[in-house]
Amino acid sequence: MRVKDLMVREVVTVAPETSLKDVASILAERGISGLPVVDGDEVVGIVSEADILMKAQAPGPTRGALGRLLHPQSAEEVEKLEARTAGEAMSSPVVTIDAGASIAEAASLMVQRGVNRLPVVEDGRLSGILTRADVVRAFTRDDAELAREIREDVILKKFWIAPETVTVTVENGEVTLGGEVERQSVAELLASYVEHVPGVVSVRSTLSWRESDRP
Repeated sequence: MRVKDLMVREVVTVAPETSLKDVASILAERGISGLPVVDGDEVVGIVSEADILMKAQAPGPTRGALGRLLHPQSAEEVEKLEARTAGEAMSSPVVTIDAGASIAEAASLMVQRGVNRLPVVEDGRLSGILTRADVVRAFTRDDAELAREIREDVILKKFWIAPETVTVTVENGEVTLGGEVERQSVAELLASYVEHVPGVVSVRSTLSWRESDRP
């Protein structure tokens, strides 16, 4: 499964000069938590509910020597507190992902970078957005769909193995692999790839091999 299979294609965006008041209105009206900030064709940042909350929780005066002494803050926090537009409040540089990337890659990127959404780019242009909720949705797929993806996208397309030579059984997201492959390394790699298919809970491999290529 690829990012393009799950992403939302109709993306609401704002320009860097959009006022935070308008940003807040869009977030509230659309029931979303963040917006890509686009300058021309380029995604330059993300403005989110957290950026609005930053201003809402301002702990009193921050200007002047006394304000800075009573409420010490980082330069980034000060900038966000004083922000008036999406461009001033947004998080940048933005973390993006290619539409052809796997869902596993997207999930890993979200966790590693601590982001809730990824603008999706195709040929350098924004083509969609993928959120954590979209990734979670991949885990609701039924066993038949998981088995099909394992046979077609992993066994056939990634390993060039005839799907009928490997048995795939899926029950409640738990996968059992059987059959015989050419080499031991292939058996090990195949099980590892299957583990990263969105929706797979566990993998039990009874694969055998004709040639041992491990020390």
